[in-house]
Amino acid sequence: MKLLKAEMNKKTAEEILNWKYDPPYDFYNNELSDPEMAELLNGTYFAVLSEKKEMTGFFCIGESAQVPSGKQYGVYEESCIDMGLGMDPRLVGKENGKEFGLFVLHSIEETHDGLPIRLTVAAFNKRAIYLYKKLGFILNNQFSTETTKFITMVKKY
Repeated sequence: MKLLKAEMNKKTAEEILNWKYDPPYDFYNNELSDPEMAELLNGTYFAVLSEKKEMTGFFCIGESAQVPSGKQYGVYEESCIDMGLGMDPRLVGKENGKEFGLFVLHSIEETHDGLPIRLTVAAFNKRAIYLYKKLGFILNNQFSTETTKFITMVKKY
């Protein structure tokens, strides 16, 4: 599957906000609302399309990829490029993760060559953590909110 990076627009943002994941991954479900739409259209999110121009996922960089409460624990102090990503729930769990993850990494590396890349993932998401380890990320830090434990992982070059 050949993947393409595209600017996020209202249509792709709406599609993402309407995705519904099965439990326990429903933690990642969003609601179509003005604040959520504004977040996806803030210039740090990119759509990932198939060669047929169908949505396969998205990624974001910078502060948008951070869990805000992690700052109080100092988990974002190291100089890294923060990365967040999400895949269409219809494609999750079907051996698409590695190709998707590599595409996102290469897209980020094109503009941020040599800087470590950091991501934050919910600790319960063992499937994603397994993938990130295969992509070369190592466990870096952890913190908890009132409801969720998170870990940060870093890929250094």
